[in-house]
Amino acid sequence: MSDGQKKRGVHLDIATIIGIVVGLIFVFSGIVVSGEVLMYLNLPSILIVLGGTISATFVAYPLVKVLEAFKIASKAFANKEGKAGDIIASIIGLANTARKEGLLALEEAADGVEDEFLQKGVMLIVDGTDPELVRNLLETELAFAEERHKDGQGIFEAMGAYSPAFGMIGTLIGLINMLRTLDDPATIGPSMAVALITTFYGTLMANLIFLPLANKLKLRSREEISRKEIMVEGLLSIQAGENPRIIEEKLKAFLPPKVRKELQENQESEEGVEA
Repeated sequence: MSDGQKKRGVHLDIATIIGIVVGLIFVFSGIVVSGEVLMYLNLPSILIVLGGTISATFVAYPLVKVLEAFKIASKAFANKEGKAGDIIASIIGLANTARKEGLLALEEAADGVEDEFLQKGVMLIVDGTDPELVRNLLETELAFAEERHKDGQGIFEAMGAYSPAFGMIGTLIGLINMLRTLDDPATIGPSMAVALITTFYGTLMANLIFLPLANKLKLRSREEISRKEIMVEGLLSIQAGENPRIIEEKLKAFLPPKVRKELQENQESEEGVEA
């Protein structure tokens, strides 16, 4: 197993940051072209939308779940997992070890595996656990991981629903205040502008931050579950004593054609260098 396969660094997902920053730049550029930025800076509106959204989230979900969701949000900005191609290469390395030295030799090889899920599966095999039990244990862990991911996604989806609602509440508050001063026509325009700013904040937060983050977390969850499904299939194939070449072809079926082709090209280039 190469050092590149053993080490899985944190890869910054620049697309998430670019999306939020560029979105804000375009919105505020539009504001500058058509008006004044200072008109859109309203502290009471921010407090109503942000404070109301966070408060409603705490009402809807347990405190522990909300705090976990904010930790999970970091996955939208960084990807700590290895690529599927690297995982397949690691499994093939384990398969070659098992074929040459036996399943018990995997115990030492497991020390070089950084992924806890893969390491756990290797140790189950080394301990001689029944294949069906191995599958059940690993798939149960997968199911619970998916449920945890859904909790985090659901919280951000809820915040995406709450923020426009609190924006509307802020607008109603502004309209009520405006109606109190209808006897002074000069205040109607400015009061209406302030009232609508709250809706602006709520809609912006929902559609640029909360809902996109929920979708990004869904994508991260699907990618992680897919990688772990590859691990489960690979581990069971190793335990069954299948040929490493057959295991490789079986696991490649989980990959999109483009990724499969890239993996094949990389393997051919590595074989050419070794030759």
